[in-house]
Amino acid sequence: MPLANMRDVMRTQKAQGKALGAFSVSSLEMIEGVLRAAEPLGEPVLLQVAQCRLNVTPLALIGPCMLAAARNARVPVCVHLDHGLTLDCVKEALALGFTSVMIDGSTLQDKENIALTRQVMAMARPYGAAVEAEIGVVGRTESGGDQQALGADPAQARQFLAETQVDALAVAIGNAHGVYAGTPKLRFDVLEQLQPVDTPLVLHGGTGISDGDFRRCIRLGMTKINIATATFQAVTLAAQGAPDYFEMAKRMQDAAYAVTMHHLRVFSGEEA
Repeated sequence: MPLANMRDVMRTQKAQGKALGAFSVSSLEMIEGVLRAAEPLGEPVLLQVAQCRLNVTPLALIGPCMLAAARNARVPVCVHLDHGLTLDCVKEALALGFTSVMIDGSTLQDKENIALTRQVMAMARPYGAAVEAEIGVVGRTESGGDQQALGADPAQARQFLAETQVDALAVAIGNAHGVYAGTPKLRFDVLEQLQPVDTPLVLHGGTGISDGDFRRCIRLGMTKINIATATFQAVTLAAQGAPDYFEMAKRMQDAAYAVTMHHLRVFSGEEA
């Protein structure tokens, strides 16, 4: 099946009341596990890698693996740069063939974030790639650094969308990357005040959020949901105590499969 574009897949998922599962991957085993779950369900998925992880898995190596897997999959698969922080990294991802990129200007002032997002959209246009941006501050950085969560302002979000026409917008609603210290308390009021919104919204920090809260987020416009820590934790645990490399690889793939399968069922509305 041809490599898919996040813009097109999100439009379809939104119309069906579903969310696109976006899974961070850092190894072949994780890539295989994600696709093993998606294919029997017939659900599209998004494979992504964050810029902060590229010191371990260089984009020039992991990127072609993600793209090859997507092109050989039996379901639509998008390939995405998550939390792009520099224009050079965005440029490299686009040149490799990634179908979407995120530019994270959430720590900038609004005008700077808007200007940066528009610059990346101009870069992505010749490739036909979609662009994701972020407004508000998601708790903790993708790499685990301290960062206080700051919910997005609905009026600022509307202005941001009007001035950028970005393809997808990550909206901070009290969510956080990594492991939550307690039960997440999401700001559903932010999403309610944004309604109706045509632009697909993105939820970062999906690990630890309840299935019920996921479903409520989807009803309120969240059309792409990121899962990273849950997979990394499951794969790490599964690898422990393996008698040899090949058994370890199998366990890692099985763990990624299980995490993906659960979340795809929730995001597609299969589990009540």
